[in-house]
Amino acid sequence: MYTIDELRGMVKSELEKQEYVGEPRSLYEPIIYMLADGGKRLRPLLTLLAYNLYRDDVEKALKPAIGIEIFHNYTLLHDDVMDDASLRRGRPTVHKKWNSNVAILSGDAAAITAYKYIEHCEDRYLRRGIDGFNQVALDVCRGQQYDMEFETRDDVTEEEYLRMIYLKTSVLIAGSLRHGALIAGASEEDCEALFNFGGLLGQAFQLQDDYLDVYGNVEVFGKNIGGDITTNKKTYLLVKAFELADEPTRRELTGWLGRRDADPAEKIEAITRVYSRLGVDLLTRREIDAFLRRGHVVLDELRVKQEFKDIFKEIIRELIGREK
Repeated sequence: MYTIDELRGMVKSELEKQEYVGEPRSLYEPIIYMLADGGKRLRPLLTLLAYNLYRDDVEKALKPAIGIEIFHNYTLLHDDVMDDASLRRGRPTVHKKWNSNVAILSGDAAAITAYKYIEHCEDRYLRRGIDGFNQVALDVCRGQQYDMEFETRDDVTEEEYLRMIYLKTSVLIAGSLRHGALIAGASEEDCEALFNFGGLLGQAFQLQDDYLDVYGNVEVFGKNIGGDITTNKKTYLLVKAFELADEPTRRELTGWLGRRDADPAEKIEAITRVYSRLGVDLLTRREIDAFLRRGHVVLDELRVKQEFKDIFKEIIRELIGREK
């Protein structure tokens, strides 16, 4: 059984080979830039961990794991363009460092490259693996579309929002686990259990992201605090605030959202005060805990050695404690 650090080291070494780089190099330079910092590299780590539940030759799962990481970074490239985000992992986003055309085209190249890596598996698992990942990739696009549609709505429900982040964020985390288990020859039952666990982990992870955008530390979080507020992005906190607000508070929120010329710091401070007054910060933490509890139940029911379950629980602690 490999440790988390050992698997992360394998992912790092494989990425540093830069076998995904071709010509012209300028097409791949933004991909190298995105992958160089790496972030948590959660998805390839989960792919390798799921594979290692059933087989020890994890090097055979490295290329699919790298493919999933490249695909994830492709989604970030395009997402940052759509959101006009200025920071990603504490550094300028690709479209700010280069331009939007570069980010879009390099993102396209990253998506195609990702599939070339993901298809590296035994022939008997190839069809199921590609079919499963195709559905995951489409779900990510569906989630992004819902996210964009929500920008013009003030009546987004909690249920709608949770469904959107499940599609946009959670399914790729879930799919990483399922893909690793699938290409290792796990049973259909185990593949689906790991997918369900990943979905719950992804929900908690995205809600934590929403929370940290308001209440996090920029040096740890790697993004501008309050970025979602300044861009009027729908988050769990904003959705809950509209749900709980009385009419004067609703008018206050709507007023701030409609002020395109508002001072960013003033807007962040005002809306954060509303969140705290309504208690949506505590409600968000409670919802995160609820998803984690459900995830632990699924994990505990998985028929694998306790040592493996402990590793997954360590990952949960690392992810949800990342504001500290």
